[in-house]
Amino acid sequence: MKAIFLDKDGTLVDNVPHNVEPRRIRLSSGAGPALRLLARLDYRFFVVSNQGGIALGRFSESAMGAVGNRLSDLLFREHLSLDGFYYCPHDPGGSVAPYAVACECRKPLPGLLLRAAAEHGIDLQASWMIGDILHDVEAGNRAGCRTVLLDNGIETEWRLGPRRIPTRMAPDLYAAAVLIAAYDGHAQSDGYSYA
Repeated sequence: MKAIFLDKDGTLVDNVPHNVEPRRIRLSSGAGPALRLLARLDYRFFVVSNQGGIALGRFSESAMGAVGNRLSDLLFREHLSLDGFYYCPHDPGGSVAPYAVACECRKPLPGLLLRAAAEHGIDLQASWMIGDILHDVEAGNRAGCRTVLLDNGIETEWRLGPRRIPTRMAPDLYAAAVLIAAYDGHAQSDGYSYA
């Protein structure tokens, strides 16, 4: 199985910081057509998201069930399915024990992607991580995926490094889907794998 790992805020849905109110969660512009294009290429969809607001005391972990349900519902309305919603509740700078710890699941570490891959039999080398900051890119690269950085103004630090170079960059999720489709078509037409 090959997957598209999606950051949540600023990538799949509009960026509303620390929002867990389902009614305020909306797909980003072009997300439905983008994911339908990728679904036709046999990709499965997984959201991987840092939710440090739990560790910071801004909302409780119990709110994540409704968030996951809302994401599934939004994709269902687009005739798509969400195969998994993985989130990291930790932040070492947080104030709520036991979430105020360093962990292996907080991006830029690859723990969320590795867990999803193990639980769903995902071929990471055939998969992509799409996100709006370089932490997403680094997590995808560490997991062995190809990566797309959405250059939509969310990344502000631009701290580059060997694991923080995306395979491709795109202005939005639909452009990212077109790039992935072209990349896959090129890889299939010449018989080579571009990892």
